[in-house]
Amino acid sequence: MPRSHLFAPEHEEFRGTVRRFIDREVRPHVDEWEEAQQFPRELFKRFGALDLLGLKYAEQYGGTNAGVIYEAILFEELAHCGSGGVAAGIGAHVAIATPPINEHGNDAQRQRWLPPAIKGEKIVALGVTEPSGGSDIAHVQAIARRDGDAYVVTGTKMFITNGVNADLVVILVRTKPEGGHQGLSVLMVERGTPGYSVGRKLNKLGWRASDTAELVFQDCRVPAENRLGEENGGFYLAVSNFQWERLWIAIGAVASAQRSLELAVEYAANRTQFGKTLTSMQVIRHEIADMALMIEQARQLTYYALWLHSQKLQCIKEVSMAKIAATEADVKVADRALQIHGGYGYMMEYPIQRAWRDARLGPIGAGTNEIMREIIAKELDL
Repeated sequence: MPRSHLFAPEHEEFRGTVRRFIDREVRPHVDEWEEAQQFPRELFKRFGALDLLGLKYAEQYGGTNAGVIYEAILFEELAHCGSGGVAAGIGAHVAIATPPINEHGNDAQRQRWLPPAIKGEKIVALGVTEPSGGSDIAHVQAIARRDGDAYVVTGTKMFITNGVNADLVVILVRTKPEGGHQGLSVLMVERGTPGYSVGRKLNKLGWRASDTAELVFQDCRVPAENRLGEENGGFYLAVSNFQWERLWIAIGAVASAQRSLELAVEYAANRTQFGKTLTSMQVIRHEIADMALMIEQARQLTYYALWLHSQKLQCIKEVSMAKIAATEADVKVADRALQIHGGYGYMMEYPIQRAWRDARLGPIGAGTNEIMREIIAKELDL
């Protein structure tokens, strides 16, 4: 791992612990989980037992209060496990589903939902994206109508990571039809609530080991006490975690690209053509050098954005840049690594084909890279 001022010796000690755990208990099983298109929910409990699901949460809720740098290290090491789906499932629980509870729930809500989530006993999903769109959250169409001490929710959520097995889903709903982004609220819906169901489990190109679902709400009564924050204040609640969500994607993409590079180097060093290894050919060496350059550029930009975020400094532009640089590097490096593998790269037993598929979601998720470019332009007063 390249040196960075971000990481102190205690961070690297933590990294070693996480890496050994993943090498021992995760990596040997990813082929099986990819084939099953799901990893076992018991894995959440294992991560929880090792105090890996509450790294930035207070000890009173079961967390360790270690901070975002430790969580970033977890994301890096997860991305090396060999399955983007496993990294996505654990990462979504940690990076996007539980933060709204911690940041916007009252103490009773945190005491109710955070400890079991941090222990891995309950899986949490975030439900924002809908069949009609995802990035433009101001136009969420799922309706929540107030009826006494409850909200009656009707609508559909799509592409929800951990949606099939979620015990709790954090959903963004419209509570004031004419309100635009001023008319949204956030509700917590628990498994077993009448009117809440999994419409279907989705079959995907990549991230196959992650449990991704369509969720359906049909006259679903959600207690008003399950609302996070103020009614009609959900837009600002939803966007408050965007920077960390995008950093999660960027951090994982850099680590994923690094793994693709390593796979390419290993293959090229051991593959011969016309009596020479591929790495002895100038064109391959230059290709690999370009891949390493792309990764390092993305890594340093991502680390800079991470440092700004960790210091609670303004970083909207830098995070957007990091998300673009990292996810596009991941796609390009995986594509070039697949090309270096030649026809073998398309065979299922070669892990590069999975890395190539998994990389495709990066430029789409957490706000498309086209939107990231709009954000950067806005930050430049264009």
